[in-house]
Amino acid sequence: MNKETYGPGPADPCRRRRAASAAIMLAVTGALATATIIGRHTADAPDGRLALDIALGAAACLLSPALLWRPVAVAAALTVLAAMSPAATPAATLAALHVAQRRPFPVAAGIAAAGVGAHVVQGLWQPAGGISFGWWLLLIALGYGALIGWGALARARRALLESLRERARRAEAEQGRRVAEARVAERTRIAREMHDVLAHRLSLLATYAGALEYRPDAPPEKLAHAAGVVRAGVHQALEELRDVIVLLREDEAEEGRPQPVLDDVSRLVEESRDAGGTVDLRDEVVDPGALPAAAGRTAYRIVQEALTNARKHAAGRPVRVELRGRPGARLVIDVRNPLAGDPGAAPAAPGSGTGLVGLTERVRLAGGRLDHQATAGEFRLHAWLPWPA
Repeated sequence: MNKETYGPGPADPCRRRRAASAAIMLAVTGALATATIIGRHTADAPDGRLALDIALGAAACLLSPALLWRPVAVAAALTVLAAMSPAATPAATLAALHVAQRRPFPVAAGIAAAGVGAHVVQGLWQPAGGISFGWWLLLIALGYGALIGWGALARARRALLESLRERARRAEAEQGRRVAEARVAERTRIAREMHDVLAHRLSLLATYAGALEYRPDAPPEKLAHAAGVVRAGVHQALEELRDVIVLLREDEAEEGRPQPVLDDVSRLVEESRDAGGTVDLRDEVVDPGALPAAAGRTAYRIVQEALTNARKHAAGRPVRVELRGRPGARLVIDVRNPLAGDPGAAPAAPGSGTGLVGLTERVRLAGGRLDHQATAGEFRLHAWLPWPA
């Protein structure tokens, strides 16, 4: 890849920042070392140690930029130079500050203790004029302590900011995951509602269409009536599909039609009877209006799915629907129908095979239980839902 064509790589900004920091560090330590040397050696008072201070000061300045890559090792080397010459003191103290900002406190404290020890050696070898050794050493110790504290504070602040940034990244990722899960849940709800609503409606249409197909010799008024029922059923299926989508949107739910409740079960039974089915409804529910709306809707879907399955797999067989319950107890739903005479016969209308699975999950989420089984020539669907007082 040609760098001139595609521009600098992603690591170039980091290199530029480090180069700029190294240049600044070199300039600062050079200026401080020069000031230290000038203060110790004037033209009026030449000193034979000038050459040593210049050499060690220059070495310390040139070594200081390496703190960016090897802070502890370079700080130790600068501390040794500081023990031999005050010209290396600015670089050594800057190294202690840098280590405190980049390494744990015990490491920084060790570098600071080594720096104080180096200045003890320096003070004994080259005493500072105008101040006693004890006061000078106290000032050195306080200076290193301030540098270590400043560096530790900066390191803690940087760690806190990084922790907050990481927390923000995790929160953003968690939010993305919750949005994805919400989308999956919404799609599941839409699929379940579509199945519950349309399977019932389309099974009724299949029954009427079958009558038109197998009884072409029926009187014209009956054929017209059946065709009208099919047309109205298709229209109603489209309306119910629209209502499902509207009702599943919380911000538009209040504008849609009321959701089905337990009292609407009688309408389901009448629709099945109009389609030629034999349905016996025994309603022993006490105060059905007190049933929570969510439980009423689930009960409606249970009966709807049971009647739909009966039309598909046991067409023409009688169905018995029993409802009983009261506040503070349970709402019990029991639907039974004889099995088809020919177990190998194809169902009257195709099915997805997932209706009872989704219905079982719906009931479980509502805090109830649903069981279904075929025994003694009869299919039975039994469910109960909690009914708080």
